[in-house]
Amino acid sequence: MGLRQKVYLSLGSNLGNRYLTLQKAIFSIQKKCGKILAVSSVYENPAVGFKGADFLNACISIETELPPLNLLHILLQIEKDFGRERSNTQGYKSRTLDIDIIFYGNETINTEDLLIPHPNMDSRNFVLKPLADVAPQYYHPILNKDIRNLLQQSKDRGILKKTKYKLYKNMQELFSKLQFISIEGNIGAGKTTLCKMIAEDFNAKLVLERFADNPFLPKFYEDQGRYAFPLEMSFLADRYQQFTDDTSQFDLFKSFMVSDYDIFKSLIFAKITLQEEEFNLYRKVFNFMYKEVKKPEIYLYLYQDTDRLLSNIKHRGRDYEQNISATYLEKINRGYLDFIKGHPNQNSMVLDLSNLDFVHNRLDYEAILEKLGEKILSLGF
Repeated sequence: MGLRQKVYLSLGSNLGNRYLTLQKAIFSIQKKCGKILAVSSVYENPAVGFKGADFLNACISIETELPPLNLLHILLQIEKDFGRERSNTQGYKSRTLDIDIIFYGNETINTEDLLIPHPNMDSRNFVLKPLADVAPQYYHPILNKDIRNLLQQSKDRGILKKTKYKLYKNMQELFSKLQFISIEGNIGAGKTTLCKMIAEDFNAKLVLERFADNPFLPKFYEDQGRYAFPLEMSFLADRYQQFTDDTSQFDLFKSFMVSDYDIFKSLIFAKITLQEEEFNLYRKVFNFMYKEVKKPEIYLYLYQDTDRLLSNIKHRGRDYEQNISATYLEKINRGYLDFIKGHPNQNSMVLDLSNLDFVHNRLDYEAILEKLGEKILSLGF
């Protein structure tokens, strides 16, 4: 293993969704460069040296084993991955992402490719101010002054204001801002598997639907017309009791709750399976119960096409599911999508898994987490 060094980086963006770019860049740095130790507040300032949109700027400290030039090359690639286009022409211009190495331990480096400490950092408040958040007493190895003194002595009079944006060191810290997320999907969509993976990786309380012992379910798949109403009423009573019990008490040793169902699924399935008179009666009972249950902060629906659902159902081998028809699955998909469209104020998101295999492909799983992370950030946590 190489020698670990504490490194300070300055990040900036003035194109696109600046905040999301900075946050995703931090996650990328954490994955490719080393552990994020600290993250500053986010500051906004006008472009310096050229005409352009205002920048968001922040500083982070990381612990890395990468040598300076290796680190530089990875950071340049991250910039490129986020749409940064560098040119040989002189002068500054707008950019989606700018990452500068400010300090690399206490080293001084003077090469054609890399200057450390960064030569202009002591005259830029948009670097000094966020740097003072994470390293106020860090001494400049050449100027022999700490960051607070450099900030006090800076002659930069540019406008710099602290924003309300909050950046997170890693996904775990971001997900911990949640209280409750529901992951829904059709039969065989993979919602329970995904919930278990998230619960394990992010220390979440797992709330799983219990349905295997329902005596009406096998009978329903044999004779839907006869057993639909008792099945749906049985499910509703069980879900309401379980959901209320499981979500009313928060586990102090867990970061948040993740459930593989939302109580509203009862109405979705009932509308498909029940006759009109039965459904109208059912809905009256449901509406009374639904008012009392906890609502998720994020409602994620996993969409799978019908052929893949049938394949998943066959693969998991539950006898009473093997005669489920494609038509029935298509009705369920439509029911969920109609529910989402009909509830615009709910923080819903639909994720198409048709070309993803999050169980066997780690990159697909991380892509789902990234989408969820973007949704959490959009809620303003």
